[in-house]
Amino acid sequence: MAGERVTRLAAKIGRSIGVLAILIVVWKILVLVFQPASFIFPSPELVLFSIYDNGEYLTEHALTTLAEMVAGLVVGSIAGIAVALIMAQFQLAERMMLPVIVTTQTLPVFAIAPLLVIWFGFGMGSKVVMASLIIFFPIASSFYDGLMRVDRTWLDLARGWGARPAQLLIKTKVPAALPSLASGLKIGATLAPIGAIVGEWAGASSGLGYVMLQANARMQTDLVFAGLLVLAVMAYGLRTIVAIAADRMIFWKFN
Repeated sequence: MAGERVTRLAAKIGRSIGVLAILIVVWKILVLVFQPASFIFPSPELVLFSIYDNGEYLTEHALTTLAEMVAGLVVGSIAGIAVALIMAQFQLAERMMLPVIVTTQTLPVFAIAPLLVIWFGFGMGSKVVMASLIIFFPIASSFYDGLMRVDRTWLDLARGWGARPAQLLIKTKVPAALPSLASGLKIGATLAPIGAIVGEWAGASSGLGYVMLQANARMQTDLVFAGLLVLAVMAYGLRTIVAIAADRMIFWKFN
């Protein structure tokens, strides 16, 4: 069984590398055909040289962004799971909290990012809060939907065995809603980089968002692309790790 998982993972990574190679080839063809100035659209090799030349600099700032992404994912996931459980267990909480949650998601993230910087400072705190806010809604929404769509037959059976409301939630609703939670976690992992980078753009002294802003101001487009490429690799890695963990959480669907 473990061998099959490793084979599937290797195949998935191989496909991803293949897609990346195709994108790089298309990128190079576009540069050769249209021959844009390097400060407008650099070639792939210029970006790779920039990553090599600025390796230590990019690594230092990438670690900051990665920490913000992971912390935001953890905080946002915990908050989303807790709110979904509360709304599923208490109808009054659902009527009071759901409209507020939906309303907050209509606010543009760029609009509230400067406020978060004012409230939580230029350090990691404001970026973690921003990432958490973006991640929170898909996790809370998907998990709540899963909790509310449990098969009635299972609930009636549990009640027939004398299950109390708390036992019904923990032993019946939560296990049945895990696939929905897994989907929400995968979406959250995909959105984590957005929250971190938006927070860094609003105000920061480190991180890949800070690197890209500084490079853009100096017309170092190759460094901007280098930061984007490093961010894409980190985002894909985080999403892959979360997807593996989520799939193991609902192992019965993959055996």
